Order: sequence, then structure tokens, then C-alpha cells
Amino acid sequence: MPRVIVSGKAVIMDDQQGTAQGAQKKLGVIALIGLVVSACIGAGIFNLPGQLAEVSAAGPMIWSWVICLVGVVALVLTLNNLLRKRPDLDAGIFSYGKAGCGWLGGFISGWGYWLSSWIGNVAFATLLMAIVGSFWPVFGDGSNWPSVIVAAIVLWCLTFIVMAGMKGATLINTIGTICKLIPIVIAMIVLVCTVKAGVFTQDFWGNLAANVSHGVAPSGVWTQMQGSIVNIMFVFVGIEGAAVLSKRAKSNRAAGNATLWGLLILAIVYVWCSILPYAVFPQGVISNWANNGTDGTVLSAVMANTVGSWAYWILTIGIIISILACWLSWTILPAETTALMSNSEMTLAPFWGKPGKKRKDSYVTSLLIATILQTIFILCLPFLSAAYTFASQMCTVAVLITYMFAGIYQMVISVQRKEAWQFIVGVVCTAFEVFAVFVAGWQDLLLLCIGITIGFFFYVPAAKKNGHRVGPWEWIVMALVCCAGIISIILTCVGIISI
Repeated sequence: MPRVIVSGKAVIMDDQQGTAQGAQKKLGVIALIGLVVSACIGAGIFNLPGQLAEVSAAGPMIWSWVICLVGVVALVLTLNNLLRKRPDLDAGIFSYGKAGCGWLGGFISGWGYWLSSWIGNVAFATLLMAIVGSFWPVFGDGSNWPSVIVAAIVLWCLTFIVMAGMKGATLINTIGTICKLIPIVIAMIVLVCTVKAGVFTQDFWGNLAANVSHGVAPSGVWTQMQGSIVNIMFVFVGIEGAAVLSKRAKSNRAAGNATLWGLLILAIVYVWCSILPYAVFPQGVISNWANNGTDGTVLSAVMANTVGSWAYWILTIGIIISILACWLSWTILPAETTALMSNSEMTLAPFWGKPGKKRKDSYVTSLLIATILQTIFILCLPFLSAAYTFASQMCTVAVLITYMFAGIYQMVISVQRKEAWQFIVGVVCTAFEVFAVFVAGWQDLLLLCIGITIGFFFYVPAAKKNGHRVGPWEWIVMALVCCAGIISIILTCVGIISI
């Protein structure tokens, strides 16, 4: 009979369950690479040159890339190692939180990842409608009522695609990934052909005019790096996509290899498209494009001013395809997260993992809950001062918590197996995630505590129902998180925290 190990206890499944589970493992390396790349390459790559130019000169930005790549490589090596060493933990990246830090650790890791998944979709909705608004002024900056209505319609259309079946959704996702990479490759080639070394080295460290767009006092190298790191980390959210869907993969080795290949592709594309614009136009020019309403299409503006308007249209179409494909990926992941927490982690009630009646590979209940919450959030967009920034930052902070738990378990299992190199990888991964949360800011972390606090109302009864007695230390941790959430509400009401 099939045998699965959960938290050290052998759980025996019947042959029918094992066969059903095995039948679901159909995603190969190519499909998983497509998911990883598509989940990461959304609007961020087109937005990144302008975001970086607003906060950093070329030198500090390059150092920020070095630091972030070290942290992301450590994360990918961690996931690859855990996928190979613990193939039984196939309930997503958040299963490592439970294995390393117990029931509550697993819940916070999974719930935080779930929050990150669907909150990030709100950023896609805002940016997509802002781009459409550049052609049809009725949609404005992407956060008015016409934009909200259209964004909600798009959201539900993507939901129905996923409901129709996972296999079809991943096929559409793979095709979308290929389509959106074509204009990006064109942009990379054009940028290489128009590089001007003198432009790139001009004010390399930002000492002559630190904030070229606003004319304020010069900022130090570290301050510029802080702003760059936050923006860079957002575009890597989704690198764990293959690990989350490892239960649907042909093998854990396929999921691990897909994560490594996905990182290589992303690193080349991201670094190329964020550094080369500095060698074509001065930092101030790029920054002004971002400030003057081209946010989200800065790379298009770079192309248009380099080779002509035809490049602008190609890149703009690429942006729209990119956002939709990425949005589809992140429609799959939140539903998969809570369903796996229900079916495997046992930290949520069974109804979260209820499959569809016709399509057994789609978790309809989890999908509908996430879609309804996203719809509510989208309806709140007209009341948010900076919807895209708020959603992207909250998405990043939430997922960093999940990454941190994976790093902790990497250290735990490395000590148990006496693997020094893997332990070092775990230390680097964990330290970087903590560092990134610190750089992102305490305000976002406090706001995240509100969402986690709500999750505790689902966790406590589910844990008791599955035979887990919530211990004193868990109550203490939950109390501290609740207090932090209450504080964030107070600070928001008095204006200290702005959203």
C-alpha cells in the first residue's frame, strides 16, 4: 500500500487513494519551468527599470542585485535539497514550516503564502488597468470604478479557466510564458545594440545627484541599496512555484530541476533588463518616465525612445500578455495552497480541500474563497492611495515569512544529517529572508499580522479536530501576533501607517 510520512508518523493510504494521487502527477519539467517563469515574470520586469532608477544609481543597484541573487540562490538550493531529501513533504513549500517548527509554524507559513498569493493578484489588476488606461482614459490610473469592474470580470474569467482543469490551465500558462518572453528578448537585443559606456558610468554611485527626479539631498549608497532590494525581491516572488505544485509533478526531482532552470532564466532576463537601460539613458531620464505616469511601461518608454514607436507597441502587448499569464499562475497557487494545507498539513478544515464535482484536479472551494476575497479587495482600490505599491509590498513581506520557515527547516534537517554545506545554505537563506523583511519595513510586517490573526480562527478548531492540542507556547505566539495586528490597526487609524 502507498505510504506517506507526515511529521514522523506513518499514514497508510488505501490503494485507490494512492492511485488517484499518482495519477495527478502529470506536470513535467517544461510545464513546471513555465509555471516558475510565468509566476515571476509578470509586470515587474517592465516596471523594474523605473522603480530602480527612482531610488538608486547604477553602482548601488548592482550591489543590490549581488545581495539579492545570493539570497535567492540560497533559497532555490534550499528548496531543491528539501525536495530531494524529503519527497514525502509534498504539500507545498509551507510543509517545511510544520516539519521544522511544528503545527503553528506550518500554519503561519502556509497562511502567509496564501495571503501573498492572492494579494499579489490585486497588484496585477491595478497595473493591467493602468496600462489599458493609457489607451482609454476612462480607466484612469487603474484604480477607478470602471477599472475595478473590468478587473473583477478578468479575475472571474481566469478563475473559470482554472476550474475547467489544471492541465488546461498549465498549458495556457506555458503558451503565455513563451509569448511574453519574445518581446522581452527583443528588448534585450535592442538594449545591447544601443549601449553607451559613458552614460552607464556617469554618476555611478549617485554622489553627484542622489535623487535625480526630486532634487532632494543626496542619499548614501546603503539607502539606495535598501530601496533597490525591496523592488528586486518582488520580481522573484513565485520562484517556489514548482515546489508548491510538487504533488502534481512527475517527480520531486522534476520540481527541483524546474526551480533551478527557472532561476537561471529569471536571473539573466531580470539583470539584463534592469541594468542595460542605465547604459542607454541617464538615470534621471528613466526616473522621470516613471514619475510622469509611465509606471509599469518604463521599459516600453525606453524602447520607444531608442528605436521608435513600433517597439513601444510590441512591449506594451508583451506587458498585457505577461500580466494575464502571471495572473493565471497566481490564480492556481492560492487555491492549491489552502487545499494542500487542508488535505496534507491538517491545519485547515477539510472543506478548504474540496475538489470540483466534474474536475477532480481543481480545488473549487479554495479557489472560490480566494477569488471572492480578491474581488472584495479590488472593490476597495478606489479608496487606496497607492494600490499597486501597497499590494506588491504586502505580497513580498508575506512570502518572505514562508521562505524563512523553509530556511529554518533546511538548517534543522542539515544538523540531523550532519551536512555542513547544506547547513550553511540554510543559514544564508534564513538570514537573507530576515534581512529582507527588515529592509521592507516594520509597517508592512505589522499589517500582515492582521491577516495572520484572522487565520488563527481557522487554525485552532482545525488543529483540535485533527488531534493536535494547541500548546502554551502556541497561544503565546498567537497572542503576540494578535497584539501586533491591533497595534497596526491603531497606527493606521491615527495616520502613522498609511495604505
